[in-house]
Amino acid sequence: MTSTQSKACCTVPPVVSDGYKAKGEYTQIANMRTYTTGPKDAKQALLVIYDIFGFFPQTEQGCDILAHGDSEKQYQVFMPDFFDGQPADISWYPPDSEEKGQKLGQFFKSKAAPPQTLERIPQVIGEIQKKHSEIKEWGIVGFCWGGKIVNLASQQGTQFKAAAACHPAMVDANDASGITIPIAMLPSKDEPKDDVEKWEKNLKVPHIVEWFDQQVHGFMAARGDLKNESVKKDYEKAYGLLLNFFHEHM
Repeated sequence: MTSTQSKACCTVPPVVSDGYKAKGEYTQIANMRTYTTGPKDAKQALLVIYDIFGFFPQTEQGCDILAHGDSEKQYQVFMPDFFDGQPADISWYPPDSEEKGQKLGQFFKSKAAPPQTLERIPQVIGEIQKKHSEIKEWGIVGFCWGGKIVNLASQQGTQFKAAAACHPAMVDANDASGITIPIAMLPSKDEPKDDVEKWEKNLKVPHIVEWFDQQVHGFMAARGDLKNESVKKDYEKAYGLLLNFFHEHM
């Protein structure tokens, strides 16, 4: 299923290439430092799962775009620090040496082991709901490693109404068959086409798959070089697509 150009795509505010000043604030949720943005009376919310490099200005800006990008439909957005202040070092990627590969591999087995994050999500949502009873619906967005978490959090019994995985890591067709909510996937040139195609074939829910095959893995998050005009343009387009998708399914 392909996506189309839309209003949100055309109205996303200009992306700031350097020195971005975040619109949100950091709060404490479920004992985690959490980037929180968006109007506090919004009745719909998005949980954002960052990539393995944690909080970065590009990801904060993305959260702000999701929260405020379309003035007619805004969201409360929450991005918790699931790595508790100990993200991976961005210098480890790409893993072009044995040492970097070992460090990344160890990180995925420890701090980034998916079950560890998945079991914390209900607690996060529950604590937010206690403070924000106005929130009636939730969506979930994940970048890279966070895309894997999104797939696993979108199975039977999920608390979410819609999901999006952006340049996702560890794409697995077996995850797709169990997904029960509408989902968007935005792969980069670094995601294996075969894996994504097999994943899409196994889906039984409304979905879009939109390739950004000029961009590197991570262009919407920590690895996005927004000083590069091509990256900046696709970053803006991709966030517009996310807004349209959540507007349609929430």
